[in-house]
Amino acid sequence: LEDLVELQKQGKTLVVVHGGGQVASEWLARLGISTSFIKGLRVTDAETLKVVAAVFGGLVNKELVVAIQALEGKAVGLSGADGNLLWSTMKNPELGYVGEIVAVDPSPLRMLLEKGYMPVVAPVSFGLVGNRTMLLNINGDAAAGEIAAALAAEKLIFLTDVDGIHDDSGKTLSRLSVAEARKMLTNGIISGGMVPKIEASLKALTTVPVVRIIDGRMPHALLNVIASKTKQSQLGGTTIVPE
Repeated sequence: LEDLVELQKQGKTLVVVHGGGQVASEWLARLGISTSFIKGLRVTDAETLKVVAAVFGGLVNKELVVAIQALEGKAVGLSGADGNLLWSTMKNPELGYVGEIVAVDPSPLRMLLEKGYMPVVAPVSFGLVGNRTMLLNINGDAAAGEIAAALAAEKLIFLTDVDGIHDDSGKTLSRLSVAEARKMLTNGIISGGMVPKIEASLKALTTVPVVRIIDGRMPHALLNVIASKTKQSQLGGTTIVPE
């Protein structure tokens, strides 16, 4: 968070899209609601939806906003359901109330950015289920990719708890093209929670020139990637580019 505030003070315009899956899982466990995943996506029934919407759009989002403001940053929290930001349809009946984003209206984000605020976006959207408009759970990585594409951002950066994308021998790949990333998805080399990140990267790269997947546990990882003069290949992680 210190990196975010420092970059904002340097005049960088930043949009933060957060997750919170671990916190949601903890609350679901407290309430005795079981959790399962399909290809890295949480299966979301009606009761699970209530919890994840409250945790993502409420607790996690507001804690992040407060923490940024405590460091003298300027932030506003919102979800994909606010300001018509993210419109979704149900992705797969097996996943339940999980949305696939079909439309993005970035105007609320642009308005906040123009006023000097850092939007902090929770991964909750809305859409039609039958004839009813309702909240839908969405993957945070997918939301980040769609928002980056809609804003034609300078770059999209994923902060993870791994050191990048690995090949089938376990070696970290410093650079990938879109074609190489697609091939690794098809061959199953990329799996689990990394799948949504790569799919989101491919979406973003339709308008965004570069995507970085980096280890967010490293000190000042974000600041180094955005502001450092060190060569990107020396900063670790994986860079994905169109070609």
